[in-house]
Amino acid sequence: MTGNVPTYMAMKRVFITGTAGFIGFHFARLLLAEGAQVAGYDGMTDYYDVQLKQRRHAVLHQNPGFTATEAMLEDLESLRRAVSAFAPDIIVHLAGQAGVRYSIDNPRAYIDSNVVGTLNVMEVAREAGVGHLLMASTSSVYGANEVMPFDERQKADSQLTIYAATKKANESMGHAWAHVHGLPVTMFRFFTVYGPWGRPDMALFKFTRGILQGEPIDIYNHGQMWRDFTYVDDLVRGIRLLMDAVPGGPETAVADDSLSPAAPFRIVNIGNSEKVRLLDFIEAIEAETGIAAIRNYLDMQTGDVPATWADCSLLNRLTGYRPQTPFREGVARFVAWYRDYHSC
Repeated sequence: MTGNVPTYMAMKRVFITGTAGFIGFHFARLLLAEGAQVAGYDGMTDYYDVQLKQRRHAVLHQNPGFTATEAMLEDLESLRRAVSAFAPDIIVHLAGQAGVRYSIDNPRAYIDSNVVGTLNVMEVAREAGVGHLLMASTSSVYGANEVMPFDERQKADSQLTIYAATKKANESMGHAWAHVHGLPVTMFRFFTVYGPWGRPDMALFKFTRGILQGEPIDIYNHGQMWRDFTYVDDLVRGIRLLMDAVPGGPETAVADDSLSPAAPFRIVNIGNSEKVRLLDFIEAIEAETGIAAIRNYLDMQTGDVPATWADCSLLNRLTGYRPQTPFREGVARFVAWYRDYHSC
């Protein structure tokens, strides 16, 4: 140990894409707290409030172990220079175009960022000779699957949006890359992540803002929705532990693994393993704000699904960890942050 910092992480150099984003910010902050050297890479796109992204980066820059490059994933040469200059041990790819709704109206943005950008990340990871490439996927790849909880060995061939399709493409690309180049690749599927510093287009942010401002909130499928809400600190802890669960040959397998028989490649769910009714989630926000929501019930949106629910047994077998923050506790933390951030 070096003070309170694990020597292991104090020796690690981790390159993270999307450090000005919601999840990338929290993940970078976790690694910095453990003593790692972190290089961030973010395009600072205006999909949502750029000032929020800048404030996240400002927090990270308070740690001397953090540096950052502002450039787009599609800019291969900028990405290559940033990775080459930092010489990372591990790359964690969290950047990309997010948002299910936006992908219906702007599909090309998702191809450019999530497909072309991910190919660039895989290319520079190969060139840099990193020991492990970890990349974000999503529960949306399960699409129209109806057998729940979702586990990683299920077929996932029925994506309902271009966003989900690009993430499934990333998984296929990652497998091929791992097979051709022998680069260990772990893909993790997120389930409805929420928490402080979240994106303004996410349900919790929109619900909290609407309730506090006395505006109606839109509730789709007339409230008959269930989600596996995953608190962001739980999520990034899972990613951190998966850094050490490097996929390789059969000797790296655990029971009921998703490890590929043809490549050092694995897919892992990271969720709370609990299906929560959307109306219960809204009631938790009402309880924290002390304000009853003005509810605008609507039909299901195109591309949406009525429920998500993660089987996280594989994550537990690989790391000994299982996310478990109760959603009411997570909502309370978010509302406290929101009020502080917006001074309301």
